[in-house]
Amino acid sequence: MEANSSYGTSWADQWDDGPDPVPAGGKKTLGGSSTSGGSAAKYKQKVGEGLGKTKTAASHGVKKVKEGTSVGIQWIKTKYQKTTQKH
Repeated sequence: MEANSSYGTSWADQWDDGPDPVPAGGKKTLGGSSTSGGSAAKYKQKVGEGLGKTKTAASHGVKKVKEGTSVGIQWIKTKYQKTTQKH
């Protein structure tokens, strides 16, 4: 088996005979920011909304875990009390 080297062709180069796709999106300036104004603000707003939803879902999940744990502990306690109360 031949060793992989940086000078050989990659799997994509061997099997893909078409041109490489051009990435879609706005053109970048020298500073790295997009030329379409306000896209960063829109992105931050979307991320903020997503984080709010994630936080809500996580808090509901934690509440369910706490409730399930307390119910499980109570069940174990009652089972233990039933076995120790036998005369």
